[in-house]
Amino acid sequence: MVSSPVRPTGTVPVSQQLIDTEAVVERSLKGLSGLQLPAGPLFGTDGIRGKAGELLNAPLAMEIGYWAGQIMQAQGLTDGPIILGQDSRTSGHMLATALSAGLTSAGLDVWHIGLCPTPAVAYLAESCQALGGIMISASHNPPADNGIKFFGGDGTKLSSHVQATIEAALRGQATAIAAGSSWGQCYYRPELVNRYASFLHEPLLPGLDLAGMKVVLDMAWGSATRLAEQVFVEAGAEVIALHGVPDGDRINVDCGSTHLEPLKAAIQAHGADLGFAFDGDADRVMAVDAQGRVVDGDYILYLWGKRLQEQGQLPNDTLISTVMANLGFERAWEKLGGTLVRTQVGDQHVYSEMVRRGAKLGGEQSGHILCHHYSLTGDGILTALHLATLVQTLGGSLAALVDDSFQTYPQKLQNVMVADRDRRLNWQDCAPVCQAVVAAEQAMGDAGRVLVRPSGTEPVIRVMVEAADAGLVDRWTQHIVQVVSQHLAV
Repeated sequence: MVSSPVRPTGTVPVSQQLIDTEAVVERSLKGLSGLQLPAGPLFGTDGIRGKAGELLNAPLAMEIGYWAGQIMQAQGLTDGPIILGQDSRTSGHMLATALSAGLTSAGLDVWHIGLCPTPAVAYLAESCQALGGIMISASHNPPADNGIKFFGGDGTKLSSHVQATIEAALRGQATAIAAGSSWGQCYYRPELVNRYASFLHEPLLPGLDLAGMKVVLDMAWGSATRLAEQVFVEAGAEVIALHGVPDGDRINVDCGSTHLEPLKAAIQAHGADLGFAFDGDADRVMAVDAQGRVVDGDYILYLWGKRLQEQGQLPNDTLISTVMANLGFERAWEKLGGTLVRTQVGDQHVYSEMVRRGAKLGGEQSGHILCHHYSLTGDGILTALHLATLVQTLGGSLAALVDDSFQTYPQKLQNVMVADRDRRLNWQDCAPVCQAVVAAEQAMGDAGRVLVRPSGTEPVIRVMVEAADAGLVDRWTQHIVQVVSQHLAV
């Protein structure tokens, strides 16, 4: 643990080499007159996300850094630094430099830790007594996208209120604090990521031992390349690495948590016990067993939740998930005497409900898992390490655990491109779409459900149909997608 947020000595401040701070402040005080912001909200379900060089360009990133620095200082409880990390995207350095310029012009020190998983920023923000943290990443999105995620000094994502305050300032609805004569500095601190690696092992010591386990890790050319293999090797596992070097031009491309075929093939080719695939910033993970079956967030929550339940460490036997959680998972968990609470999609909604109910385990089907016994944010590497340890401890295999868990209901999710944001967000105003949903729900009854929702990070409407009968799933998914395409994607 870093004991104090004092500035490191003997380090050349990056900011002195990169920016004219007084010029930054002068420009920041003039507002955003020359920048184009979207008419709708700038902050989505996971920070600010968009095409690098278009929405997310250097001038906007500098303004974001400046105003976020002003507002976080006003609401923060410490005078510590801002922890700044990034994934491997080629636009990351541009945004990091611009954000650092804005933050230092607001009088804040920046500790730039470089390539790292998103949860490393969250952990270090709390353990370093920092004012907060910022991660530059578009998660599972393609290489051309990027994003900016904010964390408070407690390691949790900034509240919607604070994000709204930052956005209001960006839109000219705030007055900057008069600039002083003391500027912040930017220091390069990549060694701090090793502290995060130690944190991943600590809860499992002294019994952590994955000797004899062969694991395939798909690191998606992204943040997981920084230390996922290291963490598993140090735990004793034999590791086969896929897409294991940082490559910003290929991050998430046909690999990682959203493209599991390479992982399945590697498990079969190497006779591995199991495998894990991370997304671009390693805050989520998907597993695959030795038979090539996908072990998604629903299965991970069930298996980890059952173990915690048996150990008496799961308050009220309650799990928190989202509207995407499979009905088969929910009904199996209820048979164990547990309760599954659903929230809107988005880990911030899961986190809020966990806090409200005092729950310790929650997450999303997509593999974003939060276990408050160990961390306050989703962490793909931590989840993978704990799941592998669970398999090793029980002396069996992940495939055997899956066999003894539950059968999922057939579920189909299809994205429909809807470029018009207003139509996307207000799809319920479209009578034909609503009528199609009602017809599907009536046809399936209690044996199925329909979920239509606009993405918070992409220009798509997601249509999900789930039922005990796979034929009904295919039929109604096709029908609803056709209606959405006809009436909204025009």
